[in-house]
Amino acid sequence: MAAAGLMACSSPGTGPKPGRLPGFAAQHLVKTDFNRFAEAHQQRIFISLRRLAEKLYKRNPREWRKSDARSIEAAVSHIFDEPHGWRLESLGYRRDLDALTVALHPAYRGDRVQAYIVGLASMVQSAFGDREEFYLLDDLDAQHLYNAARNVEIAAWKLGNATGADGHLLLLSNEMGDVTNLSFERDFGRVIGLLEALSDVVEEKTERTVTRVVQNLATAVFLPVY
Repeated sequence: MAAAGLMACSSPGTGPKPGRLPGFAAQHLVKTDFNRFAEAHQQRIFISLRRLAEKLYKRNPREWRKSDARSIEAAVSHIFDEPHGWRLESLGYRRDLDALTVALHPAYRGDRVQAYIVGLASMVQSAFGDREEFYLLDDLDAQHLYNAARNVEIAAWKLGNATGADGHLLLLSNEMGDVTNLSFERDFGRVIGLLEALSDVVEEKTERTVTRVVQNLATAVFLPVY
């Protein structure tokens, strides 16, 4: 019976959400140090993604106005604080790499920041097996986490280089010149580092070797995360 209960908790997307077991002791019965380590990394990643959303809206205020938000804070909240906000249906059910591609397409007329962050957040979430909490029998895939890190790297490069027909950047991020602002680079670096660290731990834990790839960022393609 105990084994059946643990198996039920490990299945995403069906039945009660993980973490709804009755009682504090029952929760700790099925959580390991690694589970808590994975959850902490996931939470830190989403903190950085939220910070990136705020910074992008500040640098590109025309974007949050496209979504009829009352303010930058409301636009960010719509992505992160609504129930599963980064699963937004306003993009026509586009998620993951599809949303990232839409965000940086010159013809897109919607809120590019929303599409970009939804793409990043849902892509990372897919690499986590679409789970928000982890228990004893939940497995993470080191390859998917590694691929997600590479995808964030590619997405960051595309953000700084994607231009419209007029040659201007579609979205402003890092700022060079009299005043240098590389804070975007630091947040992207945090997300990449957290994903890589977790991938390394999972690789060692599962003894499944990760295939590491080297791509030219200018021609790099996004890697599968599920």
